Amino acid sequence: MLLSRVAERVYWQARYLERVENTARLLNVFSGLLLDLPSGTKLGWHTLVQITGTEAVFDSSHKQASERSVVRFLLSEENGYSILDLLALTRENARTTREIMPTEAFEQINNLYFFARENVNQGVSRGSRYEFLETVIASCQQISGLMAGTMSRDAAYSFVRLGRSLERADMTTRIVDVGSGNLLPSLSGKATESEAIEPYENILWMNILRSQSAYQMYRQHVRYRINAEDVVKFLLQSEEFPRATAHNLTTLTKVLDRLPNNNKVARQVNKTKRMVRQGNIEEMLSQGLLQFIDELQIEIAAIHHMIAATWFLPNK
Repeated sequence: MLLSRVAERVYWQARYLERVENTARLLNVFSGLLLDLPSGTKLGWHTLVQITGTEAVFDSSHKQASERSVVRFLLSEENGYSILDLLALTRENARTTREIMPTEAFEQINNLYFFARENVNQGVSRGSRYEFLETVIASCQQISGLMAGTMSRDAAYSFVRLGRSLERADMTTRIVDVGSGNLLPSLSGKATESEAIEPYENILWMNILRSQSAYQMYRQHVRYRINAEDVVKFLLQSEEFPRATAHNLTTLTKVLDRLPNNNKVARQVNKTKRMVRQGNIEEMLSQGLLQFIDELQIEIAAIHHMIAATWFLPNK
């Protein structure tokens, strides 16, 4: 079994790398919508801050949530949540565990960090944002693939999988939350907000699928027109799609079987899986997804606290 400090650093390295990728995916959803929606549409950028769980930090230092201020906050500001800060944390955790990590993986993390630091202004600019974010996403996937293809299936890799799967399960719920928040304020000239939003919900959910590289898999498995209920079911409850919340909770169960003292964590994972599987998506959409997503994120956070209490050293 790994030392507690090594297990914790490997776990957080995987979580931070996955968070970088998913933050880039969230920004791509918003940027894609800017291109697909009519020019009169104004996106609720503050919703993106809420979804990433950084509202208090953002509001303490920004007077308004404009496109530029939110993008800068999530890309380059020194706040502990931006892509640059997350990459620095990924790099530091990888550096301190180099003895158990493939050399090529650390080199690629290092290269991604310097690429992002040198080119982050491209991401702030709307014209070059897509290219910058796609490079970040592709690099994260390359690093994850390299580790999957070269690390021995020992305790270290189990903690990599724990970190990546838990972060992915959580962030997928947040990306689904994009579709249920105050994302599309009313278009100018429309009588009511609902009248303004309704024609464009299909565009919104299509962009959410594409942000998860899920559009083609959705069409293969669902075979219906894109609609809110089927998209939410697919991203939350699919056992086959690797970015779906249910799939990643199942992965956690399989990984836990390889680790000692797993009973408390496994019980919390199973509790969360039941919540996802038994959720009535149609009913929740009619009443609002927000409460269910909030409760689900609390349960996912509880899994992390159980992991930390079981295998990591307590914070002094």
